[in-house]
Amino acid sequence: MKLKIMQVGHPVLRQVARELSIEEIRSEFVQQLIKLMKDTMHDAPGVGLAAPQIGQSIQLIVLEDREEEFKKFVLPEQIKNRERSSVPFQVLINPKINIDYSETVEFYEGCLSAAGFVGLVPRALKAKVECLNEKAEPVVINARGWFARILQHEVDHLHGKLCIDHMKLDSLTTIENYNRYWKETAK
Repeated sequence: MKLKIMQVGHPVLRQVARELSIEEIRSEFVQQLIKLMKDTMHDAPGVGLAAPQIGQSIQLIVLEDREEEFKKFVLPEQIKNRERSSVPFQVLINPKINIDYSETVEFYEGCLSAAGFVGLVPRALKAKVECLNEKAEPVVINARGWFARILQHEVDHLHGKLCIDHMKLDSLTTIENYNRYWKETAK
């Protein structure tokens, strides 16, 4: 079953999401929500989905970056430049992010809640996240490259922020125009 993805302008996308208790994480509701979010993310298709994007103001993220999917849309040189590689399916609950701003990079980025648009977004090259997984077990993720970008993007959703808040607005374009004019020249 596919859930409805909230679009820019929906109030839930600007709220700070609440943390989940251990009991809530282990509840049938949250466990089912994780499955539905995974299906919705794959169907979109996307590499991450935060609970506020499906109307739930809770600190829950699912993510997965499948090589067979991104190779359909991203040029080989861009995969290398973006330090993009497969990321297995993961669940992040109540994440705390530590962003290393010593190196930043700027790439086109889109969002399932801003369907049809992309723009240049500067992000840190490295990030560390401490969170709980779907079993309420502690997890530490050290990420670099595109994976670090995904983490920053999704954790932003839990704090009422969208990639358009970081975007260089003069780069905002439709995906159609990105593919037509900018894809070949983008890093």
